[in-house]
Amino acid sequence: MSVVERMRVLRVSSPLVRPFVTAVRRTDRLDVVLVEATDADGRVGWGEAAVSWRVTGESPQSVAAAVAGPLGDIVGGRGAGDPALADDLARAIWGNAAARSAVACAVADLAARQRGLSVAEALLGNGATAPSRLRTDMTLSTAAPAELAEQAIAHVAAGFGCLKIKASADHDTVAGLRAVRAAVGAEVSLRIDANQAWDVATAIRIIRTCEDEGLGIELVEQPVAAPDIEGLAGVTAAVGTPIMADEAVRTESDVRVIAERGAAGLVNIKLAKTGGPAEAVAAVRAAREHGLGVVFGCMMESPVGVTATAHLAAALAPEVVHDLDAALWLQRSPVTGGIRSEADVLMLGDGCGLGIDALASDADADVLADIRVHQGVCA
Repeated sequence: MSVVERMRVLRVSSPLVRPFVTAVRRTDRLDVVLVEATDADGRVGWGEAAVSWRVTGESPQSVAAAVAGPLGDIVGGRGAGDPALADDLARAIWGNAAARSAVACAVADLAARQRGLSVAEALLGNGATAPSRLRTDMTLSTAAPAELAEQAIAHVAAGFGCLKIKASADHDTVAGLRAVRAAVGAEVSLRIDANQAWDVATAIRIIRTCEDEGLGIELVEQPVAAPDIEGLAGVTAAVGTPIMADEAVRTESDVRVIAERGAAGLVNIKLAKTGGPAEAVAAVRAAREHGLGVVFGCMMESPVGVTATAHLAAALAPEVVHDLDAALWLQRSPVTGGIRSEADVLMLGDGCGLGIDALASDADADVLADIRVHQGVCA
């Protein structure tokens, strides 16, 4: 198959439709960092690196340096379908999971395009067909109870049947959940994402209060600090509500630790944490081996990153309501193609690879790195 001849790192600043507020950050704009991988026949594969100093520990500049250096050295001049690429990318650089994921996704997109398949179909293999639709929740930024209720009413009216409420130490979580439940009724599913905001005692107290009041919480995501696996296990053992590990889970080995210590009943798999599709697939398999539920999530990403994750979700966990609403927060997409949405339904489309066509005509992109390869040598 045609080899990778060029890689580019692009940055597009994209305003959000409303501020995104969690226990660890607030932002009203997104630095979309994209990676293009182009083969000798002119086909282009796409990936995205979710960057945030406080969440991923990466920046647009660090992604550009990683791609222009060790990651580009690994990919340049090789076939996109080379089965050794995933392992070589993982060994090429320590950390930098978002950069590795962007390159791995771009290569996977390109390889699937070369074969005339979608990424989901390529993952399934054997001619299997992946579902073309998925469901996602919608996130409510941390806010006072009255504002949370207003957000909830608007999203339910727009067609969302599952809401994820961001918790923080600045607001009364139980009061907010009471307000949301009263506003939307019993049929809407509610999730809590604490983003590590609580200690063990606080987490147990809040979750038990929600249980005692019959607020019907579907799950609570990462209630305590990521390194505190014993604390997470303590919360899981003390409450009836399912606990989902997020920041505590990056790799397959993390999933196995969570399972062996009884620390959570579900795991949230994100490409920006795993470093790419191969490790994400391994993490899902480990979760299934240990009887853990799987939800695919995203960082604050554009349709490029969300589309890549949606293809994984369609191939590996199509029956779940996932956490893939990030692209809906952008005022406009930096690309044409990729997933489309109708209310809480994400549609993968019919194109090859990720189905992404090109940069949008109004995307004001900065080129942070441009690596061209000739006869296997970076120029």
